[in-house]
Amino acid sequence: MVEKKKDIKLNEKMYDILLKPIITEKTTLVAEQGKIVFAVRPDATKTDIKNAVEKVYNVVVKSVNITVKPGKNKRFKGILGSTSSVKKAYVTLEDGHNIDIMAGAK
Repeated sequence: MVEKKKDIKLNEKMYDILLKPIITEKTTLVAEQGKIVFAVRPDATKTDIKNAVEKVYNVVVKSVNITVKPGKNKRFKGILGSTSSVKKAYVTLEDGHNIDIMAGAK
């Protein structure tokens, strides 16, 4: 029974690692090559991301590439502010596996 609790916490952690899929023109072009782009937690590693995608979506991950887009300083009505940094994960899937991100979108 203790093992089940560990599995539940592990699955909850998996959902916390993947914040949201990123859907833009560039990511839809990349999706044709079998890659999916996710916004992930800033402290997530490639191994964490790979395990999370495999557990949540039941697919086999070939590789994970990470980019970090730093936030920018912006002004609005003379007040200085900044945008948030975003960590993106480009997940390449094995042949024959795919994730339909747009299934729930309207």
